[in-house]
Amino acid sequence: MNTTTATVLLALALSSLSTHAVANTDAPDESGTLVINGCPIWPYTRCPGADLRHADLSARNLAGADLRGANLTRADLRAANLAGAKLDGANLTAANLSKASAPAAHFRNAKFIGANLEATRLMRADLTGADLTGATLEYARLNFAWLDDAILVGTNLQEAKFVTVNLRGATMEGCYLRYTIFPDSDFAHCKGCPSGWK
Repeated sequence: MNTTTATVLLALALSSLSTHAVANTDAPDESGTLVINGCPIWPYTRCPGADLRHADLSARNLAGADLRGANLTRADLRAANLAGAKLDGANLTAANLSKASAPAAHFRNAKFIGANLEATRLMRADLTGADLTGATLEYARLNFAWLDDAILVGTNLQEAKFVTVNLRGATMEGCYLRYTIFPDSDFAHCKGCPSGWK
């Protein structure tokens, strides 16, 4: 087991030892809206700092939602609509965002440690300073995305499309890059980014 794998496994183990209760899925309110720990699940909801750990948000429409600083550890966001959502500083450790649609979403300084972003659409998304250690971005589409100062260590980027992506100051180490493309991407001051892949 290499150091990167051991670090990712340790982070996942520690995230599961939290002393707080996992997200409590309340019954829908009288209007039929799903409410989780006081956060109504609908487009443009305002729930900064919400506790949505382990929440089932699969196929939910959260377009334009304000979830800055929310705890979404191990949340199920498969096929969710996160277009234009604000998740700056959110904790998405081990969350499942497979096939989610998040164009123009904000994930500045968010944690995606060990998260599944397979086939996620992140066009024009802002992932500045995001930690994607051990995450899977296989088949992800990141056209025109910002990953300035992002951390991609031990990240699976197989067949991901980084078209005109800003990777300035990012750290890319031990990533799986089979069939990954980076046309017209900016690698200035990037540590470990592939060279000659313009």
